Amino acid sequence: MIRTEGLTHRYGDVVAVDDVSLAIDDGECVVLAGANGSGKTTLVRHFNGLLEPDEGRVEVNGRDVAGDLVAARTVVGMVFQEPRDQLVAATVGADVAFGPENLGLARGEIDRRVEEALAAVNLANRREDRVDELSGGERERVAIAGALAMEPDHLVLDEPFTGLDDPARKSVLDRLRALSASGTGVVIVTHDLRDVLGLADRVLAMADGRVAVDGAPGDVVDSLAGYDIRVPERAEADTRDRSARPPRRC
Repeated sequence: MIRTEGLTHRYGDVVAVDDVSLAIDDGECVVLAGANGSGKTTLVRHFNGLLEPDEGRVEVNGRDVAGDLVAARTVVGMVFQEPRDQLVAATVGADVAFGPENLGLARGEIDRRVEEALAAVNLANRREDRVDELSGGERERVAIAGALAMEPDHLVLDEPFTGLDDPARKSVLDRLRALSASGTGVVIVTHDLRDVLGLADRVLAMADGRVAVDGAPGDVVDSLAGYDIRVPERAEADTRDRSARPPRRC
């Protein structure tokens, strides 16, 4: 579980996150929506200690994030909005393998994770490609694969579909659906719900650094348009496919 209590973060005199308390259960798929500047990216960067709160606290799996950054960053995978912020190796395969290698895993386990992660983003045959020769959308897919290869308890993705073509988008969505069903917590940060509303167990909308809306998609979708969030037609929200998802294990 990810839990924040009274979380506040400031950039100088600007309050970016204002006294936010929330909990995200294991296996829960949460869409965190809001306009640019609403505080959503600042909020999730506290989940694995990339930012420190000015007030309040953050816990992951019952452990204070500030007290053990290594543990937090092992169990909370993060995919940034700009993939260049997290690509570290020269080739696709080496970049995806970087995280598992730092966990000290056996070579066979690393290779399995890299193979499965690249297949999940439709890059299975691209292990030897140079990262600096990829398109922006391909770099985004490598960044997602790198996070998947860590097999974290919680996966946070900030605007993950920017630049992805339709096949890649579908592949990533399918993978996120399977991860959530198997017990991995998934948090998707976005201002556009069209791709992700069908995945969500819960939608949070932020405005002015606070959580303004929190509820099941079908209950809150009509209230989101006022927050500069792109919302699909109501019919899409009403026909969400839950057939592949087992009962929630809490």
